[in-house]
Amino acid sequence: MSMKDNPFQDSRRKFFGQASCAAVGSSTLLSTLFNLKGINASVGFNSSINNNPNDYKALVCVLLGGGNDAFNMLMPRTGAAYTEYANTRTNQAIPQNQIRAINPIISDGKEYGVHPSMIHMQSMFEDGKLAFISNIGTLVQPITKQQFYAGTIPTPIGLYSHIDQVTHWQTGIPSARQAQGWGGKMADLLVASNENQNISMSISTSGGNVFQSGNNSVEFSINPLAGEIGINGYNDDWEIMEYRRQAFDAMMNPDYQNIFKKAYTETNKKAINGAEILRPIRANTPTWTTPFVPYLMDRFGPITKNFHEIANLIAGRDQIDMKRQIFFVEFGGFDMHDELLTDHSERLIELDRALHSFNQAMIQLGLQDSVTTFSLSEFSRTLTSNGNGTDHAWGANTFVMGGAVNGKKMYGDYPSLSLGNSNPLEIGGGSLIPTTATDVYFAELALWFGVPASDLALLFPNIGTFYDTTSGNNPLGFMNLV
Repeated sequence: MSMKDNPFQDSRRKFFGQASCAAVGSSTLLSTLFNLKGINASVGFNSSINNNPNDYKALVCVLLGGGNDAFNMLMPRTGAAYTEYANTRTNQAIPQNQIRAINPIISDGKEYGVHPSMIHMQSMFEDGKLAFISNIGTLVQPITKQQFYAGTIPTPIGLYSHIDQVTHWQTGIPSARQAQGWGGKMADLLVASNENQNISMSISTSGGNVFQSGNNSVEFSINPLAGEIGINGYNDDWEIMEYRRQAFDAMMNPDYQNIFKKAYTETNKKAINGAEILRPIRANTPTWTTPFVPYLMDRFGPITKNFHEIANLIAGRDQIDMKRQIFFVEFGGFDMHDELLTDHSERLIELDRALHSFNQAMIQLGLQDSVTTFSLSEFSRTLTSNGNGTDHAWGANTFVMGGAVNGKKMYGDYPSLSLGNSNPLEIGGGSLIPTTATDVYFAELALWFGVPASDLALLFPNIGTFYDTTSGNNPLGFMNLV
């Protein structure tokens, strides 16, 4: 066993307030090959950035925790397609006259709309700055309804399980339970792109997460509500804290031989150093022309405050010599087995406002084309009602936002929402087989961020099942890769 000793940091939440897990693991052949490949990739990538000093890109991952009811986020709005939707969804259907119309550039002959709470997302879609990916989900292989019933094709582990599915979306590996996420592995590959190696490429406003945990890198965690980063209480001024700080420093300074002690002390040292690096940025934030104002005090998580924090950190990117950054925020409360219509409306209002303020902040910084925000959720909800809510399903719809997005389009195939034998994708209870794999969604974001197509399999081992990495084509086409 050997410690993955990298110069990044991350703060840990559970032991001293803010948290991140030290990267400790086996020096297996696989991780060694990954690290060697990462060195080669990052050296070449760093060289290209040196030739373009103004190059900056950030990915912002928004996890809609609990399973977003994606077919009440994006739905048919007219004709037979709406009738089918309303008949299937029964008392969970959005009334036709409340749906906000969108007009995709490429249409399948149907007319679509978004949830009435999505005022700003509707506008961003119409302005070409937001796109939807339809009926997407975790897949091991393409699978038909007959194959699903027969069990002849493997399906993702823990298909309707929160813990398994939320992990699969963060790792891109639905055939196994993994501890490393594709965001963290991407940071491993592109580590040399940032001159400052004392702060992680990955920053979380929602604590430790799988998405940003790589083979060698993990996230730096910030609590926007507490207004503090690093070790909780470490910089307090009262006299007793000075003695505690001295004792803590004494514990951190020895060179421990035990790898667990060494990893523990390195993690906390980096939390302290990272906090010192970021503190001036957080003390001198811009005045945003579009305020970040929460809707209902955000009872399921500070999504508005989190996006405000991310905007502030992006504004200070040059002060800490960052060319690539990956942000993670979790917005919970979407596991709506009850009170779906009311609670979903509140959640989407809050999300819509936060995304709007963040988008306006990126425009104010002149970085709209450089920052891409995308959504994850472990699964959609059943099309059928359980009485006053919906249950766990499979295929879903996601969104991606930013100036580099080929927006005002819907990618993938929007499915029939009928039930029973007439629908080749409906496998019972209103759960749909996905027709677009998460692999291609994530691969396109990785390509935009700078990962070479030849290295995509390092992040997504099963990508070849769904996309030819030698084709020169976009996996789906929703990002401008030029």
